[in-house]
Amino acid sequence: MKVVILAGGRGSRLTEETTIRPKPLVEIGDKPIIWHIMSIFAHHGFNEFIVCAGYKGYQIKEYFANLVLHHSDVTVDLGRNLVHYHQSDKPNWRVSVIDTGLDTMTGGRLKRIRPYLTPGEPFLMTYGDGVADVDVAQEVAFHKEHGLKATMCAVAPPGRFGSANIEGNRVASFVEKPTAGTQRINGGFFVLEHSVLDLIEGDETVWEAEPLETLVMQGQLAAYPHDGFWRPMDTLRERIQLDELWNSGRAPWKVWA
Repeated sequence: MKVVILAGGRGSRLTEETTIRPKPLVEIGDKPIIWHIMSIFAHHGFNEFIVCAGYKGYQIKEYFANLVLHHSDVTVDLGRNLVHYHQSDKPNWRVSVIDTGLDTMTGGRLKRIRPYLTPGEPFLMTYGDGVADVDVAQEVAFHKEHGLKATMCAVAPPGRFGSANIEGNRVASFVEKPTAGTQRINGGFFVLEHSVLDLIEGDETVWEAEPLETLVMQGQLAAYPHDGFWRPMDTLRERIQLDELWNSGRAPWKVWA
């Protein structure tokens, strides 16, 4: 099952970092957040990725093309034109970085990578700026059990997010600005049937608007509840918090060895 990562936005709320690089390459510890996200999926057996690039997307291409160089000590023999990598830990990932446009919306980015997906097969999708200790393999099993077109990881919200009302195991409606209660929010980490791409009109379609709302109206959006750790990296404060967790050795999302 392929993993699609939305990584094309400008990261305007993190301009301290994103003026020089795309948000997915902002580092937590000594590695970009997109590496952390991929490591979560790979731990659960999903190691084929499609990255929807846009803003400064060439930097994402360069990062993966030279990933071993970025993460290893090297000896460069200029006379013989050789590079020797020391203590290289190369992950067994297959990564396609696709230019999905500079100003394309989230739904439009999904539509643009349709040729890289396998018709009729479900796929995973998440955002390139959030980490969690979600059991992705268990969520896939949950998705298959319920047989709906889409499954959304539903997490407990920090106060500034809109939320989803859940009835049973289905999303019944969305609330833009909840004030209290036990409502949950879209935490990313979707499992999607290939057919959901038909709900996306074009580049200007926002995935979180018409497509998700249509799935809700059709009763086709399942909610996979996650009560563990989940954290986006929208602001400098959140980046610093994630960095501190990683450097302390207590990062909850580090589910891999």
